[in-house]
Amino acid sequence: MKKISFIFVFLLMASCGVKQTQNLLSSGNYDEAITNAISNLRSNKDKKGNQDYVYLLEEAFAKAKERDLNTLNLLGKDKNPANLEKNYNIYLQLNDRQEKIKPLLPLKLLKDNRNAQFPFENYNSQIVDSKNALSNYLLLNAKSLMLSSDKINIRKAYDDLMYLNQINPNYKNVLKLIDEAHYKGTDYVSVYTKNETNMVIPTRLLNDLLDFNTYELNNKWTVYHGSKQKGVNYDYGMMVSFREINVSPEQIKEKEFVKERQIKDGQKKLLDANGKEVVDNSGKVVMVDNLRNVTVRIYEFKQFKTSQIGAKVDYIDFRSNQLIQTFPLTSEFVFENGYATYDGDKRALDDIYRPFFDKKAVPFPSNEQMIYNTGENLKTKLKDLIGKNSIRN
Repeated sequence: MKKISFIFVFLLMASCGVKQTQNLLSSGNYDEAITNAISNLRSNKDKKGNQDYVYLLEEAFAKAKERDLNTLNLLGKDKNPANLEKNYNIYLQLNDRQEKIKPLLPLKLLKDNRNAQFPFENYNSQIVDSKNALSNYLLLNAKSLMLSSDKINIRKAYDDLMYLNQINPNYKNVLKLIDEAHYKGTDYVSVYTKNETNMVIPTRLLNDLLDFNTYELNNKWTVYHGSKQKGVNYDYGMMVSFREINVSPEQIKEKEFVKERQIKDGQKKLLDANGKEVVDNSGKVVMVDNLRNVTVRIYEFKQFKTSQIGAKVDYIDFRSNQLIQTFPLTSEFVFENGYATYDGDKRALDDIYRPFFDKKAVPFPSNEQMIYNTGENLKTKLKDLIGKNSIRN
């Protein structure tokens, strides 16, 4: 019974595969039909149950070839250079289709007592000619686009040249032109700072803030420079203006409180209401835990100091000298150190307080260090801001 069920499922699946290929053929998806048929014939091309695929493959190949040749004929009459890529791809398609079928040949049609017919052609000359025509068009079109002052056009030229090098490696001076197009199409952004506060900003912070090698923000078409480089024409500026810097006074907050706890301090004899010793059945005196209250006085200290930086980031178009966008930028750094001492019986302490007794007072960071630490956080926020807000719309 299981064997019969398996055969039924297998036949059903085979039937579905043929029907699917027929539907693809009927709807004009000839190459998909060819792929389906080849896939089913590859494992056992001479199998009787695969005869339908041979017929379908023969028909799909003939119709696909006819359609491609008709399209080539139409494109040849149009003479539009923009069709050169399509022309080249069709010749590649005609050739690739043949190469997929060749390993399966011959394919027998048992009912007709003949081999399936696949009239192959040699398209090598057409492929080379169409590739050279397309290559020449892409090169000339890219050179024309690169004369533009619009970097978007230059980037289109770059894409055309990359495609040209893909289909025709090292064609003429394409590699040199690719480098040139990439350079001309790149936006160069000069990043600089401005101090509008009455505070001295640590030089180390400014250097770190402008070290864009650590930001990893440069991409294919945008490069940030923290210091201007000779020979580079900058398209945009990014000005980070420090508008407000606040550093709080050093503070030590003190807190004093008492903790009380009942602890076990050995054992004692159990006495009844009259003060007599209580004994058990064996005559032994009953012993119980000796509980007593202990107290400890805790002195808690917290060192505290904060700093804030308020800034704004301006995107400037150097070509028009216009402000593009402005973004606020704020950062805060908090220094905290907690420690404690005690007086009394430490057995009254909760476990949560014990780590603080191993700590001590530490020197407060200087104002300069506080500002620097705040700036480190500011740098992270600046990186996020640039990542989320492209300088070019």
